[in-house]
Amino acid sequence: MNASKRNPIDIVPSVVLGVVLLLVWEGIVRLFHVSNFVIPAPSEIAVSLVQNAGALATATLVTAKEVLVGFVLATLCGVALALLIVRFRLLGRALYPIIVLFQTVPKVALAPIFILWFGYDLAPKVVLIVVIAFFPVTLDMLSGLQSVDPGLVALMRSVGARETDIMLKVRIPNALPHLMAGMKIAITFSVIGAIVGEFAGASAGLGYMIQFASTQLDTPLIFAALIVVSVVGVAFYYLIEILERVATPWSPKFDLAQQS
Repeated sequence: MNASKRNPIDIVPSVVLGVVLLLVWEGIVRLFHVSNFVIPAPSEIAVSLVQNAGALATATLVTAKEVLVGFVLATLCGVALALLIVRFRLLGRALYPIIVLFQTVPKVALAPIFILWFGYDLAPKVVLIVVIAFFPVTLDMLSGLQSVDPGLVALMRSVGARETDIMLKVRIPNALPHLMAGMKIAITFSVIGAIVGEFAGASAGLGYMIQFASTQLDTPLIFAALIVVSVVGVAFYYLIEILERVATPWSPKFDLAQQS
């Protein structure tokens, strides 16, 4: 089903389920008199969202900037690495195991090091996001570049096409749907990376707000900030999905409404 023709009624089940879960959550908290220090009721979280709307909006802009800059750089790095690995075979055989090995390093452990190297501004968060998010882009782009029909490559070579021509006219177009899949994973990793970086050391952002609220034992604010983080992540994800539909209209798209 085309996105532009999607029936608005398709979202009704999700809305109904969400409302039911919120009502059950509210009812359990009220019925068992659960302290908001342990878990706040949805109504208390909503009050905190309204009361701290200005601070949350400012923090959201900071975190969104980190996510966007880090994601763009991670995508560029991932695409460049995949192109290098495919275009220069010997370099690729040497580089790929190092990339995989580097990916196994716990990224949370790197955050304090980046803070030490780059300070408390934008740079350490962006570097951490790049380190976390570039791998799925590299892997999916590499998969797309290498999944080209060998017969088509042989045909291009038989008519005198250079490797650069094959890369530009065959491999990269074939890799675009794979790249978009990697970018959708990378954007979620980018949000996580920004929050982890802010936990390690920051003076602004949603991660900083969550950490500050935890020191003040303000559990409703923690949940409010978590909700905003989730909204930011979902918004960025669907922006990539829109880009995917524009950039690769020929590629099959996952549509839950078509599942039966």
